Amino acid sequence: MFTIKEDKEHHVGIAPDCHPCVINQTVSAARFAELTEEQTRRVIAVAKTGLDESKIKPLLVQHVIRRVTDAIIHERGEPPDFDIYAEVKEKSNKLALLYAGRFQREIEASESPLETGLQIAAAGNIIDFGAKSHGDLDLEQELNSLNDVPFDCYDIEPFKQALAKASTLLYICDNSGEIVFDMLFIKELQRAYPDLKIVAAVRDRPIINDATVEDALTVGLDRLVPTISSGSVYPGTVISESSQTFQKLFTGADVILSKGQGNFETLLPLASERIFFLLRIKCDYMAGLSKVKKDSLVLMQGSGINKSHCF
Repeated sequence: MFTIKEDKEHHVGIAPDCHPCVINQTVSAARFAELTEEQTRRVIAVAKTGLDESKIKPLLVQHVIRRVTDAIIHERGEPPDFDIYAEVKEKSNKLALLYAGRFQREIEASESPLETGLQIAAAGNIIDFGAKSHGDLDLEQELNSLNDVPFDCYDIEPFKQALAKASTLLYICDNSGEIVFDMLFIKELQRAYPDLKIVAAVRDRPIINDATVEDALTVGLDRLVPTISSGSVYPGTVISESSQTFQKLFTGADVILSKGQGNFETLLPLASERIFFLLRIKCDYMAGLSKVKKDSLVLMQGSGINKSHCF
């Protein structure tokens, strides 16, 4: 849902298909934050204003969602770094950690541990309260069905070839809870490519249920690989608005693994052979745009986006 399009007159705008999703997410977040009806109407107005502004300004859905989040925080009278989803993020991290041992055993028993770890990391991308309302996501049920989710685009050989030649991998994380399964995959990457330096990046401030440095510390990601804030305050990675440290890492990394739909949409303009997108396609619009089935998994090399069956 987080995408922009350009019309024939070169006005940049958020795709109309995304508007209902933005409003639905706004309402869901407002209710989760226990706003009154009047407060909710004001927050919805913020979202609508942002959507309208995108017709004349280069705004992404990520920008609008940040405005909505800040408006909710303001309505609650909380400090700017208040985490609306703190409790559900904590639950996601704890539940994912409970399942980690089970999935670790599956990886170790697999004929291809690296690919099994990759599938688990990709399937874990369902832990996303931006794509589903809080009440619509049965986290435990989703975790029990991770192995049932198929890939509809799988650029595994180019990925392995790129890693075999690489010295550095920048792993751009997405959601809390999901980062536990990223850790399982990173362990397999370390085993398969022991000389590969891996750095993980997470969000700078709480936004939806995206993982922050605090979440990384909670699950122990920082003890596995160096972990930094990307400087992003959005549910995605807008390079021009990220930190200088992150920009330097992004520019210098031999391979970049981008997790999740928000990162996919914001980094798509920079797609190249060194960038691989790993995600679960969560909405009809993105499924149609990418020519893959909704709810399927994708491992996609950036340089092949316009060539492969994925697009």
